[in-house]
Amino acid sequence: MPPEIKIISDISKDQSVVYITKTDAFPGDIPLSPAEMGYAKKKFAEKEDVIHINSYFKSTFIVRLKDELPHYRVMEELRISACIIAGIIKKLSLSSLVISPFSVPGGSAEAFTEGLLLSAYRFIRYKTIDTEKEGRFPNSILLHGLENNFDLNQLTVVTEALFLTRDLINEPVITMNTSALVKEIVKMGKQSGFTTEVLGRNRIEALKMGGLLGVNKGSVDPPALIIAEWKPDEHRNKKPLVLVGKGVVFDTGGMSLKTGNYMDGMKTDMAGAAAVAGTIYALAKTGIPLHVVGIIPVTDNRLGGNPLVPGDIITMHNGKTVEVLNTDAEGRLILADALSYSSHFDPMLVISIATLTGSAAVTFGTQATAMMGNAPEEMFSLLSESGLEVYERVARLPFWHEYGEAMKSDIADLKNIDNREAGSIKGGKFLEFFVEAPFIHLDIAGPGYLKADDHYRKKEGPGTGMRLLYTFSAKLARQLWENNK
Repeated sequence: MPPEIKIISDISKDQSVVYITKTDAFPGDIPLSPAEMGYAKKKFAEKEDVIHINSYFKSTFIVRLKDELPHYRVMEELRISACIIAGIIKKLSLSSLVISPFSVPGGSAEAFTEGLLLSAYRFIRYKTIDTEKEGRFPNSILLHGLENNFDLNQLTVVTEALFLTRDLINEPVITMNTSALVKEIVKMGKQSGFTTEVLGRNRIEALKMGGLLGVNKGSVDPPALIIAEWKPDEHRNKKPLVLVGKGVVFDTGGMSLKTGNYMDGMKTDMAGAAAVAGTIYALAKTGIPLHVVGIIPVTDNRLGGNPLVPGDIITMHNGKTVEVLNTDAEGRLILADALSYSSHFDPMLVISIATLTGSAAVTFGTQATAMMGNAPEEMFSLLSESGLEVYERVARLPFWHEYGEAMKSDIADLKNIDNREAGSIKGGKFLEFFVEAPFIHLDIAGPGYLKADDHYRKKEGPGTGMRLLYTFSAKLARQLWENNK
């Protein structure tokens, strides 16, 4: 769990403090010795971004805003500065840390605190060594001099939700198989207030979900379809927002077996599912007045039993037939069934999120999520705005009908893969055949799995998409309220 956050009105002389200030405004009355003050002012004049004064019994930090940048970049640089300081305070094993903004724009303290909290995450539950030797993070973060509109509860809950999201992704499949993921999401619902319905094999067979059943044919564990719903009494949307997350708990590639090191990290192939679960958890716990439904198809993709083989033809939930040319293009098969099931809710908008294609990672690396779809422009704009706010940027790809034509089969309605050209877009167009409502697809194959820490985004499962979807949903609720005033 993240550290506790408290708001305080006074700072004592023996507390460790981070002062956040503008480029040209040295903080006021800092309790430092004359020599320490001289050092701090010298470094400030030299335009150092992060200044650290290590006294005998405390640490003092001065963080300078990079206010020549666009606002969203200024906020991100604060998160990065917080991550740098997090590494220092962990080694010092400080019990608490005060954050005090000094004449800075609104949101600065929140961005810095968020970066600090997210940097505290570690997945070490299986370590048997004494991790205390590496230092420890403060138990409490104390916020000083903040305006009344600082949303402490939202920051706390979103951080908690992201930690849960990261934990789901980082668990190995030996402990996070289909049934374990189902149990964890049901537990998250009970903790936050959203409801869950879990469809097992019999219901999935009755619904004729050939994609989910087909991918599951090689597994010893039965598939599941999780429906997570947050429907507050005074929700502002007449039709729900539906979020669909890919829940492949491990992907071997099936009979189209992954080669070399391409199987490394495939426990994270359910990052989309985790992002959806974390989003609805945060929406429920913060009470956002928006009706949201999460649909999460869950299975692994293995080689046992009687697995799909290239050339098989399966029938999907909406009746379309699919020629399976590559069993490693399995995510779109389970998503397709979940997307067609979304029509039961008559949604205003459907958003799918998945580690779907290597093509998206090749195009954008880890710096952006590929975004595409046929939804109204204002939905894309709101997602882009949300992406800048939390610095989970989205980059829109064209969604021309020719890409969809390329996914048609000679012997079935569709094929699950085409050539490598425009692979991410074609994957999205395949999904579009199964959605009746306005649709946006987010491919997080690049930023959804990191081989090394990217500042406060931690390696392996950083939880990409959770903060993005939460912020988008909160903004959508506010926008709907303003439109109906």
